[in-house]
Amino acid sequence: MGLNSYLEKITLPDENARKLSHKRWNSIAKPLGSLGLLEEAVEKIAAIQGSADIRLERKYVVPMCADNGVVAQGVSQSDQTVTAAVTDNFVKGMTSVCCMAKKIGAEIVPVDIGVRYPLTEQGILNRKIMRGTHDITKGPAMSREQAERAVMTGIEVVGLLKKQGADIIATGEMGIGNTTTSAAVGAVLLGKKAREVTGIGAGLDEKRFQKKTEAIRQAIELNRPDQNDPVGLLSKLGGLDIGGMTGLYIGGAIYHIPIVIDGMISAVAALLAIKICDKTREYMIASHISREPLGKALLKEIGLEAMIDAGMCLGEGTGAVCAMGMIDMALAVYREMGTFSELEIEEYIDYKAERDRVRQERGGVPGRA
Repeated sequence: MGLNSYLEKITLPDENARKLSHKRWNSIAKPLGSLGLLEEAVEKIAAIQGSADIRLERKYVVPMCADNGVVAQGVSQSDQTVTAAVTDNFVKGMTSVCCMAKKIGAEIVPVDIGVRYPLTEQGILNRKIMRGTHDITKGPAMSREQAERAVMTGIEVVGLLKKQGADIIATGEMGIGNTTTSAAVGAVLLGKKAREVTGIGAGLDEKRFQKKTEAIRQAIELNRPDQNDPVGLLSKLGGLDIGGMTGLYIGGAIYHIPIVIDGMISAVAALLAIKICDKTREYMIASHISREPLGKALLKEIGLEAMIDAGMCLGEGTGAVCAMGMIDMALAVYREMGTFSELEIEEYIDYKAERDRVRQERGGVPGRA
């Protein structure tokens, strides 16, 4: 099955379920909309799942793990053996996201989509397409066929987790050099220069920072990617991990599972997914604003507001897991708190809804002053 065949399966979420969820929020004995983005996230999940009776029992974090040939340009403090080590550690439960996920009952499902060095642990999904990408300063990262395979791998992983009862999935990644590839892709998507998108990643001195900036500039100049060809852009400048995450977002839209965006690398993949199929946006939840230079700009382009601004840039899915924990707490209020009628409290009046109704009657635009 080709990518286009998958895209034909995507439908929009259930707006009636969203309205019922909103009605439930407004019946709870608290100020209207006072949980802000958390309420919106719950309503969005209701629409995605097609029911105001939301389920979030089965949570998964899917780190896409792959190496990037651009590390040959000295853009990272670590070498590619670290990618394999951390991928193994996902199974051992010895990474940051593992510790955090355990607290909210989320399961880690690491995927080897392109790790260069051998892995030693059982329990890693082997979906290897190639042993790391090529150096983007010398030519394309991968072929177009390999880029498509990476995207379809992500879709297929969501299908697998759907069969296991997945209710929500957090995106994650592991790959030395992937802040360079994602910054290059993000620069093209947002029409920015290399110096505007380059961050320090996992920690760089001034010399390596300059090498990273130059690698991004050189890769874009050499490969001349088309902003309007997301799969082509992925193949020329991206990574297999980015491709896999792009597929996770598309898979969420196909199988009606909310997908939580993590940080900058994950957001680049989210924007690629939207460029491939705009409907995928309706299945995404933004977790946090990455400290990387592209963090805010990517979310603005995606059109989603993040719940958390804590200066995070760790990756692995850590920010997405934090957001899932917050949604869990909001869901406790949604399910367990008494309503105005149950507690014999006078209901709040939804003046915003009333103003919107009046504006519509007068031919105005709802939600604007």
